[in-house]
Amino acid sequence: MQLVGMLDSPYVRRVAIALTVLDVPFTHLPLSVFSSFDAFGSINPVVKAPTLVCDDGGVLMDSTLILQWAATLSLHRLQPAGGPALRRALHLTGLALAACEKAVQIVYEHQLRPAEKLHTPWLQRVTGQLLAACALLEAELAREPLPAPAQEIGDAGITSAVAWGFMQMMVPDTVAAAGYPALAAYAEQAERLPAFAALPAR
Repeated sequence: MQLVGMLDSPYVRRVAIALTVLDVPFTHLPLSVFSSFDAFGSINPVVKAPTLVCDDGGVLMDSTLILQWAATLSLHRLQPAGGPALRRALHLTGLALAACEKAVQIVYEHQLRPAEKLHTPWLQRVTGQLLAACALLEAELAREPLPAPAQEIGDAGITSAVAWGFMQMMVPDTVAAAGYPALAAYAEQAERLPAFAALPAR
């Protein structure tokens, strides 16, 4: 299988690390949806990262859907089997993905739109959503920490750590590390894992 996309995307990095944790073999093709648009489009005309090209040539996209497929190829699990543990894991993953989405929107607004055309009300709204997701994630991890990453890491832990790394790389002035000690500490532990270290965002 081939994973297409740049690791500076939190969604691509989420999938790459999860595939590694699942022990699902893949190769990585680092194409940008911007500078490699045409080359990316020859693989997936939608030009959406991440894209996964399966061994039979089938193409999947969207990080969550890719991981749903990957889970069927592995003896390992990224999610609890069910019940309250699964519900909480999905809740944490949803918060981390929401934070990623809002952080990406802020980055795009600043990097792709001319400064004189920045839409301040939109930025304020998206920033509020980002901070709300981070606050809820921090509160959840402070109330009931995830298992130490070196002992057990699943999708909730992977996505939370990747989201934190992306935010600290791209919007550190918006999401100040000092305000989220539980999330920062967990992400710091996760980044020491071989799967994370082998797949840095930059």
